[in-house]
Amino acid sequence: MTQDAYILSNISKPPFKAGFIGILGAPNAGKSTLLNNIVGEKISITSKKPQTTRNRILGVYTTPSAQLAFLDTPGIHTAANKLNTRIVNAALSAIADVDVILMLWAADSSMSFTDGDQLLLKHLQSVKAPMILGLNKTDLIKKSQLLPLIEQWATFNLFSEIIPVSAKTGDGLSGLLQSLENHLPYGDPLFPKETLTDVSMRFLAAELIREKVFRLTGQEIPYSSAVTIDFFEEKPKQRLVRIGATIHVEKTSQKGIIIGKNGVTLKEIGAQARLSIEQLVQQKVFLQLFVRIQENWRKDTKALQKFGYK
Repeated sequence: MTQDAYILSNISKPPFKAGFIGILGAPNAGKSTLLNNIVGEKISITSKKPQTTRNRILGVYTTPSAQLAFLDTPGIHTAANKLNTRIVNAALSAIADVDVILMLWAADSSMSFTDGDQLLLKHLQSVKAPMILGLNKTDLIKKSQLLPLIEQWATFNLFSEIIPVSAKTGDGLSGLLQSLENHLPYGDPLFPKETLTDVSMRFLAAELIREKVFRLTGQEIPYSSAVTIDFFEEKPKQRLVRIGATIHVEKTSQKGIIIGKNGVTLKEIGAQARLSIEQLVQQKVFLQLFVRIQENWRKDTKALQKFGYK
């Protein structure tokens, strides 16, 4: 149905817009923080380390006049193994699936582009969907620095609008949302109005555990780890959720670091993850963590599928 036909067939109803918006950008541009702020719930994990997000995450924001279905994508970077290749492909595939593209760029970073940035900009050259550039992290720079940055990006002639925003403070967020809505097609809602995401509680629990691994360990540990849920049992009468999860690493030495001296690191990962999951499910959580070695899993196709990186 054309846009004009849709409007005519719904002449007695207030006009409504709905569509998919792909959030693209470099690692640590603040994509997940922005999505969490928009939907008002933590559905995409965050950390100060780049490449925290590994999957496309759907977040739905519904207003009386529109439904904005966001796809939070992994940061575009140079792929070094099969896992990274799948991560980058998941992000780039979003370009073909959406009605609007929101590219996010950290305003506090320089205009020197990495190989990953160049790859993303190259793909955007052939995109037909409208594109908006969000200059994020404006809370970290002076206002006098913003105008030259906008002028630099304007020379690319890629974006219909360039909008300063702070995903952390919410400054500029309402203007960004209105601009995105303006570019969406007319249509009925894509999801029930109460929908925030389409991922399961099991998936979110695994992601929250992985987030704590990212935040509480260093060096190569976060990138060498994956989390699977062994059991997820809801006990409604007890208002309790029992969860068993395994943290997979590639080497014996990594297992030792995850566990820590006298198990202190694993206990802290579990304690912080349990609190985050309790906020999510609004119930008490019993969380049991295991650590297992899966050698070279990032290069193993079967292991990648087993861990959910399809």
